[in-house]
Amino acid sequence: MERTANAIKVSGMKLTNRLVAFVTLIVVCAIFVLFIGGAISFRQLGIDFISHYVDGMVEVIDQEMATEQRDNQYFSRWLPKMLKASDVTSLTIYSDAGILYQYEQIHYQAPTTQQAITRDIPLANNPGFAVKLTFVPPYAEFAYSIGPLSSLSAAILVIVLGLAWGIQWLRRQLYGSEVLEQRGRLILAGRLDEAQHGDTHEWPIPASAALTQLIEELKEARQERSRFDTFIRTNTFLDQLTGAANRVMFDNRLHTLASDDASQGSLILVRVADWEDLLEQQGQEGADALIQGMGSVLSNAIQRFPDAVLARYFASDFAILLVNQAGEEVHPFLSQLTNALNKLSPPDTLDADNWFHMGMTSFGAGERRGRLMDEAERALRAAQLEGHSGWSQFDKDIRRLDKRGSVRWRTLLESVMAGEGPMLYRQPVYARDGKTRLHYELLGRIKDENGKVLKASRFWPGVELVGMDVVFDKATVSRALWWLKTADHIDNYAINVSVHSLCQREFVIWLRDALLQTPRSILNRLLVEVSEGALVAQFDAARPCLRMIAALGCRLVVDQAGRTVVSTHYVKDIQPAYIKLHRSLVRNIHQRPENQLYLRSMLGACEATTTDVLAVGVETDLEWQVVKELGVVGGQGRLLGAEMSPHPAQKKRRRWGKR
Repeated sequence: MERTANAIKVSGMKLTNRLVAFVTLIVVCAIFVLFIGGAISFRQLGIDFISHYVDGMVEVIDQEMATEQRDNQYFSRWLPKMLKASDVTSLTIYSDAGILYQYEQIHYQAPTTQQAITRDIPLANNPGFAVKLTFVPPYAEFAYSIGPLSSLSAAILVIVLGLAWGIQWLRRQLYGSEVLEQRGRLILAGRLDEAQHGDTHEWPIPASAALTQLIEELKEARQERSRFDTFIRTNTFLDQLTGAANRVMFDNRLHTLASDDASQGSLILVRVADWEDLLEQQGQEGADALIQGMGSVLSNAIQRFPDAVLARYFASDFAILLVNQAGEEVHPFLSQLTNALNKLSPPDTLDADNWFHMGMTSFGAGERRGRLMDEAERALRAAQLEGHSGWSQFDKDIRRLDKRGSVRWRTLLESVMAGEGPMLYRQPVYARDGKTRLHYELLGRIKDENGKVLKASRFWPGVELVGMDVVFDKATVSRALWWLKTADHIDNYAINVSVHSLCQREFVIWLRDALLQTPRSILNRLLVEVSEGALVAQFDAARPCLRMIAALGCRLVVDQAGRTVVSTHYVKDIQPAYIKLHRSLVRNIHQRPENQLYLRSMLGACEATTTDVLAVGVETDLEWQVVKELGVVGGQGRLLGAEMSPHPAQKKRRRWGKR
């Protein structure tokens, strides 16, 4: 199932501001319409008034001309005074024969064409005669005056004050809705903890109470989902009695490690003798007590070996997988393990001198899991034939990769850092379509004394052994940043950084200064990867540095997810961009329902976050098809893209020895 993000559009304008703007606009528009309508009405009333007055004056002139023949002198005696009082600027009495009388007002500024009103009125009692008048409209020369318009000004002032008071009242009434809206924005931003409890002023109150109840139920459901996912992963890959890995997880790790081209290690089987007699006489409770004691001893013994795996393979069998430890290197460990188990007090049913046996075999690159288990079983039977508790080794010749102590590792690593530094190979990570490249993962490689390229799985235990992990991480980060700044193409790059370095104050300060000196646009293209197991083990110490990295613009990636069964609480806390599955989960996933169940559980843990899941170690079409159907957003592996050699330009940089 593919998870899609639905874009939620949220208005940037608050509800109160929108209502205030709406009310203000309505009131202003009402005042404007009222003012315009009133002005037009006043003007029309004035025009109608003077038109009525002019009609009366024309009627007088018509009557005077009808009663007696009047000449120009007659009209000149009384008509100009009446016309001036009426703001008539010109008057002409005319007929077809000519002009009988004409009047033009002097010492008066002629009105503009838009202001003047001209009327041509025929005389009813004197056919053939007409009067043409030009007069000034009313209010043409009037200006604002406080006295006459004080009532209108006061009305507008009252409206404005009422509007201001109404807006303040509306803001007070809708303050609760603003608080509720802010709470909703926090929820949409993913800050659920801050929005869990609402403010007492929130309104409407039922909506606020409903949000609080839903958030509580959501958090409880998420916690239950997290517990359920952890339960699924635990029951799928862990033994419930001892807490060690079960047979499924052990087979996954052994198959992945044995098929690696550059791997070596040892497989050890530990078996309790006379198990059936123990169950018959001591019962399940007594047998479980012995198994728990053995599990505790074995778990403590393998702590000094990095990436070691302890599993309860069968009811009476334990299996131990040691990485990069083979042949005679394991003999001291087997002797110490024998002494530690002999200190346990087995039930009286078992022979105190012959109650457990161990068989060991070593393996190199490209061996089959089934054959290795057969070899370990044959060695264990040989140990049983000796008649006392102890161990036996299956004799075989394996291709030894190397055998170095701390002195040789330090010499090699110091020579590498004094030279060109670690080489960074690239491997692309593609999206589901297999064409869109999400980023490149930069893989650290070094050359040994013979010029052979060593993978990180081979040289990193040596780095940790001599305490040079901080130096190596500084060199890797520096080269990655330089690569991002000088590359012609714009790609995203992911670098691996050890969690131990992120907990060191010296490295954190150096990393902070290096990132602050880098443009934000470049940091947005950098992804920092950390291992899941180490992250969970040192989460509190590494969290401040991880948050600083994210705040500066880099993205976080958690890789090797599923190598060990741990809680996924870190997903919600640091919000990584991607979680990369361990290759042992992806290998032959189409044939392993338990691995598919684990992947579904991981996808469920990331469902409510922005974190996506990537599959690592994809080598076949069937694996790629299954992980895509389950819901991963992308993948990495030889099927999608092989490792590429270092960038040619990095050979020019030779300053790693000055760190």
